[in-house]
Amino acid sequence: MADSAALAPPLWPTLSNEKVCYGAANFNISSFGILETYKTPSVIFGYALPLLEMQISLIFVLIVSSHMFLRFIGIPQFVSYMLAGFLLGPQLIDLVDFSSDRLSLDLDGNAALEGVAKFGMIMFTFLMGVKTNKRAAFQTGKRPIVIAVSSFVLTMVTGMAFRNFRIDKVDPLYMSLRLAPTERTVIVSIQAITLLPVVTHLIHELKIPNSELGRLAISISAFNDLLAFINLMCVSYIGTYRYVSPRTANRDAAAMIILVLVIIFIIRPAAQRIVNITPEGKSVRKLYLYGTIMTAVAASSYTTFFNQIHVLGAFMVGMAIPDGPPLGSALEAKFESLATNVFFPISIAVLTMKGDIIGVLYAFDDISFNIFLVGFTLVLKWTASFVPCLIFKLPTRESIIIAMIMNYKGFVDLCFIEGALNKWNLSHATYTFLMMYVLMNAGILPTIVKALYDPKRKYIGYVKRDVMHLKSNSDLKILTCLHRPDNISGMISLLQLLSSPLNNENKDKGVIAVTVLHLVKLAGRAFPILVPHDKRSKPRLLQNSYIQTMMLAFNEFQQENLGTTTVNSFTAFSIDNLMDQDICNLAFDHLTSMIITPSGRKWSPDGSYESDDVMIRRVNMSLLDRAPCSIGVLNSRGHRKLKINKRSKGTVKVGVIFIGGKDDWEAVSIAKWMRQNPSVRLTVIRFLSGQEPDKSKNWEYLVDNEVLNDLKSTYASAENFSYTETIIKGGPAVTTAVRMAAEENDLMIVGRDHDEDSLDYSGLVEWMELPELGVIGDLLASKELETRVSVLVVKQQQQHE
Repeated sequence: MADSAALAPPLWPTLSNEKVCYGAANFNISSFGILETYKTPSVIFGYALPLLEMQISLIFVLIVSSHMFLRFIGIPQFVSYMLAGFLLGPQLIDLVDFSSDRLSLDLDGNAALEGVAKFGMIMFTFLMGVKTNKRAAFQTGKRPIVIAVSSFVLTMVTGMAFRNFRIDKVDPLYMSLRLAPTERTVIVSIQAITLLPVVTHLIHELKIPNSELGRLAISISAFNDLLAFINLMCVSYIGTYRYVSPRTANRDAAAMIILVLVIIFIIRPAAQRIVNITPEGKSVRKLYLYGTIMTAVAASSYTTFFNQIHVLGAFMVGMAIPDGPPLGSALEAKFESLATNVFFPISIAVLTMKGDIIGVLYAFDDISFNIFLVGFTLVLKWTASFVPCLIFKLPTRESIIIAMIMNYKGFVDLCFIEGALNKWNLSHATYTFLMMYVLMNAGILPTIVKALYDPKRKYIGYVKRDVMHLKSNSDLKILTCLHRPDNISGMISLLQLLSSPLNNENKDKGVIAVTVLHLVKLAGRAFPILVPHDKRSKPRLLQNSYIQTMMLAFNEFQQENLGTTTVNSFTAFSIDNLMDQDICNLAFDHLTSMIITPSGRKWSPDGSYESDDVMIRRVNMSLLDRAPCSIGVLNSRGHRKLKINKRSKGTVKVGVIFIGGKDDWEAVSIAKWMRQNPSVRLTVIRFLSGQEPDKSKNWEYLVDNEVLNDLKSTYASAENFSYTETIIKGGPAVTTAVRMAAEENDLMIVGRDHDEDSLDYSGLVEWMELPELGVIGDLLASKELETRVSVLVVKQQQQHE
């Protein structure tokens, strides 16, 4: 037994005493745990996996610690990633030096972390290419091309004029005279370029990808990036030709041409084929998703082998993938969180931790001209971007923002800087300074852009766009929003009430111009896309059953009201927090008087409550705050009596509760349009507090009376119109009166906000379930209300100042 015990292998690996070694004598990946050696627990870092886990844990601890404070002043997370890298650098923790000799067999302890960082950068850059709005990136027109050429060429040419300035003053101990011009060329080139994936990331962080400003910035950066790509290929070819060999230069150039051709004629058609063969409503097969990722990794390996930056191949493959569903959105939904929240922070921190800030201080005199060159080219490029914007008559504030975005530096710039360092085209001091410059640039510029950019400014000076101020012979332009198939019926029923056949009474009335916007929630974070539905629409898009149902329903509505109604349809593929911008932009471009959107509360066919859609409610709240015209929120319970057409002879009872204020004026104006429909019986109920208001202080009270007097004088003799006044005292009385009105009508039209002095709402505000509908609208949309009444809550256009 003793002999067998002696021959048994030891429970723990034998440590070598002949040399300093923190791991096993042979290379192992996993350790036996932190208690492998009681006296020196750090022995576990001699194994590859525990060492990698420690490195990643340190990175994220420092990132979270940094961002806990920086987020309160609006600094982007990207800055926290870089700060974590600097803290892990030589000036504090020096993680690179700590890890370098931890593994046995002379293996570099940073190799695994470097591999994770490179893979993470490849994944993130690839996804930036996938989610780039290709339509916006390469939109035609002089403006983006001129701004891109101006910002790149003027910066490059003027910067290169200083390439040899005081070159004889360079200390040979710092850098040889032969390499000093190359270092300055790298600095000028980095300053001249505006990289598309970097701007794509910034536009997403600013949440303006579907704004006109965001699309313009993407387009300018796309053309600038194209110029930078051509410049990179030329500089790389010349440098390789001179300093390596003509054969290698020709080989690398031919390899890049082959890659471009493969992407255009093989990868792009293959990706489009995947989109075409994926059935409607079905997800893309995992085989295709993983195959696409492997293609991006292979392209990155290819460009690295042929002496180009490793992320170039991944980005080019990403640009070949159609953005949006099904393939682009599927890739983002599956890999976005992992790439953005795990790999990307590691990549940035690893790139930054190589910087030595103390070394910059020691070499300050040697790099002082480089610092001047960075500042000079920054001002030069800002001017070269700002002036063309003014020439093309962009507002001054937007011109400043575009110039700021064109000077933004990000993660791909860090890759270029690292590549220049690895090829000995940059000194380590200049490398660290450029890292510090990117850190300050990424922290300051987005903060300034956020402060300057206000989407509401687009509507400043905008003429009145509401129903109340429409002339009698003007067209009523309405934008209807559809989130789900069950929204279609309620919207068409409401539009049927607004439309009416031509007769002697309304022969001079304008038509109802309906713009239908079908909103589709995108998986992942793809760029929003607005698609018009006409003869040029893509066949695949028209095959979508939901879109077909929507188009058929509204085409039938148009045919039933031919001559008095026109319909245009659009589909917006967007994400939750950008849908309101899509709606506002379309309403602004089409000069609509009212946006009508569903409330988000869903009812079953028998009228019972089903659910609330939080996303739709959040979109509605944003619309109420920023809409460029009046807005109506429709809570439809699907009452069959609302579904009228030319063949139906029933009567729809429409009630208006009037309390006072601008929103109630708008509600009355909509009711007047419905009153011209012979199937509508209109009842206006005015709630009074019983107290005489101070007319000298409350001018709205005078307008209230004028609006109602005009209504009564116009329809006093009409059979299908009635007007009543009710004195209401206290919140319970308001609730009772609203429920009585709901029981007597099929549709109620109410204003969202009212004159605070007109009525006592005590106790009702605190109990609101749907604050976006206001007090009265919330009562009418209540789950406890047993009637099948639908409600349209109206808010008149705000004057944005």
